[in-house]
Amino acid sequence: MSKTKDFETALQRLEEIVKKLETGDLPLASALELFEEGVTLSRFCHTKLDEAERKVEILVKKDDGCVERAPFEVENEGEGN
Repeated sequence: MSKTKDFETALQRLEEIVKKLETGDLPLASALELFEEGVTLSRFCHTKLDEAERKVEILVKKDDGCVERAPFEVENEGEGN
C-alpha cells in the first residue's frame, strides 16, 4: 500500500476495499491482503479524526457579550466505538 496523504483519500480507498470484500468473489489471499490494508486505513482515518477533534474549539458567547474559547467536547463519547 502506498503512503496515504490525507483523510479523504484514505476514506475513499477504504470504501473501495469494503465494496470489494463485500462481493465475496476474491481468493482468500487477496481478501486477507485487502483486509489488512483496510485495517491500516481505518487506523489512519481514526488517528486523523482524533487529531482534528483535539484541534476543534467552540466559541461560546458569555452573558456579558464576550466570546470565550472552550475545548471541543464529544457528547456521545463511548457510543459506537
